[in-house]
Amino acid sequence: MDEILELLQNDARLTPEEIAAMLKKDAKIVRKKIKQLEDEGIIVKYGVIVNPEKVPAKKEMVRAIIELSVTPERETGFDALAERIYKFPQVESVYLISGGYDLQVILEGKTLKEVAFFVSEKLAPLDGVRGTKTHFVLKKYKENGAVLSGKEKSSRLEVAP
Repeated sequence: MDEILELLQNDARLTPEEIAAMLKKDAKIVRKKIKQLEDEGIIVKYGVIVNPEKVPAKKEMVRAIIELSVTPERETGFDALAERIYKFPQVESVYLISGGYDLQVILEGKTLKEVAFFVSEKLAPLDGVRGTKTHFVLKKYKENGAVLSGKEKSSRLEVAP
């Protein structure tokens, strides 16, 4: 059934009937498996990858990657602090990472000042946060496997006129 998951990861618009035809399976079985994947939390959400450079409202947004050095809590480790952070609406992603920092936070704001304010007024003062390092994203090239800039080379042969 990983085939269904892989097909949906590449194109979430595929219908169970299309997936069934591609895998030569019954659509009822595919529909049931998709429902099971959703119920088990394996499929968390269906989404669209947007190229912010091509959306006027998103083009001017400031994106930042914030690395946080934190002290894990006795009972919950990093989870409780990560949960407090991901509840902020500005936060797009939170990862527990290895290396010099513990958590990586990806967020979006309207201006550099707004992002800086968020880091200094919301993230840095949280109990357990020992330090932050902010990296502003200058350009996205690829996200979740989708190439956002440049031309992706087609796998089709070119037809000469």
